[in-house]
Amino acid sequence: MFQALPHIGRRRALLGSAAGFVVFGLLLWWLLPLGEESPGGKITFSTGTPTGVYQKYGELLQGALAKDMPRLDVQLLNSDGSQENVLRVATGQADFTVAAADAVETYMLQDKPGADQLRSCARLYDDYVHLVVPRTSSVRSVADLRGKKVAVGPTGSGVRLIANHVLEAAGLDPTKDIEPLADGISTMPDLLKEKKIDAFFWSGGLPTSAVLELSKTSDIRLVPIGSDLIKKLHEQGGASRYYRAAVMPADAYPKAQLGSSVQTVAVANLLVTREDANAKLTEELTRTVIDSRDRIGLKVHAAQLVDLRTAIYTDPLPLHEGARRYYLSVKP
Repeated sequence: MFQALPHIGRRRALLGSAAGFVVFGLLLWWLLPLGEESPGGKITFSTGTPTGVYQKYGELLQGALAKDMPRLDVQLLNSDGSQENVLRVATGQADFTVAAADAVETYMLQDKPGADQLRSCARLYDDYVHLVVPRTSSVRSVADLRGKKVAVGPTGSGVRLIANHVLEAAGLDPTKDIEPLADGISTMPDLLKEKKIDAFFWSGGLPTSAVLELSKTSDIRLVPIGSDLIKKLHEQGGASRYYRAAVMPADAYPKAQLGSSVQTVAVANLLVTREDANAKLTEELTRTVIDSRDRIGLKVHAAQLVDLRTAIYTDPLPLHEGARRYYLSVKP
């Protein structure tokens, strides 16, 4: 009888071990759902010009996605900006992009190919219109640009779209009353330093590195765009309804602003995709966009403004089904 005790002990130990393994297995299953791999494959993300905020945001988001979805290959594609970005996604040349709401609305109003397939994942941050001139310039308002050489951005850019609207609101014909140059933010600063242009328009997040660097090496200032022009912009109708009055804080470009804020125009940026984008992929990509806000915001300050509470307001586009699932999953 006493000799059987070691056998009984071993049996109890084995049963205890088995129970432990079951508990561990259940815990592992709960923490790491075995049947649910992160989305994989390859996607193309259309960004922007090399020195613009879209490109920097795309690079940092690419890094965040590599951590959250290691099986996903994200290819970045430079572009001239919002208008080209919308075209690429609508026609299947890219899977995701960032584009300003006015560019999206313009594409839809013109009923271009694939316009009805466009969807959004999130409202991101605002672009601010910059009108940059040398500090000694006589230009004090948009109307003062008459007869000047002005860089207004490439044809497919968001800056070209908004610059044309702002010029028209000031009573200027963008093709006749100024000498427009189709340069982008990669060449605008040098052209201004070399006095080959009198001014340039830029629309981007704050601060845009190219403008910030220019302000450190050249004596420049930002021309205000006042509330009188905002009213005239809204009277234009169409995509202009997405422009709103905004204030560029004094610390955006300290050397250019010298402690003063600047009145201007802002427009929201959207994360754009197509209706046929995979719902699970889109859900997880949206999750990464929201969760990585603070990390990306350390290097792209505009990204700090991405907010879960406002991200769902993606007018003029409806939310993609995958993005909608994400927002429902985190709803309080």
